[in-house]
Amino acid sequence: MEAVVFVFSLLDCCALIFLSVYFIITLSDLECDYINARSCCSKLNKVRHFFAHFLALKYIMVPSGNMGVFDPTEIHNRGQLKSHMKEAMIKLGFHLLCFFMYLYSMILALIND
Repeated sequence: MEAVVFVFSLLDCCALIFLSVYFIITLSDLECDYINARSCCSKLNKVRHFFAHFLALKYIMVPSGNMGVFDPTEIHNRGQLKSHMKEAMIKLGFHLLCFFMYLYSMILALIND
């Protein structure tokens, strides 16, 4: 039974790693001017909004007057792009660490059964 829980944890971690990589790629495309700020922020806010509703989170911290957490008019101001990129990298590292911990735990659970 433990192995099944760890398999679902691994699948969840894979989805979170995919999202972290998507955020990093989209933000790096904005940084290199492959896409404009409006389309980048629109993509990231849609993904974030979808998962907030999927997880039944009713309140997300959005500054008043902004269109979402990622605002195209302010993303280049005050180093917000770098801070969003740094946040995405930290989340990726955390989810990778969790992935390998769950993988190790799943292997141990399978061996002990």
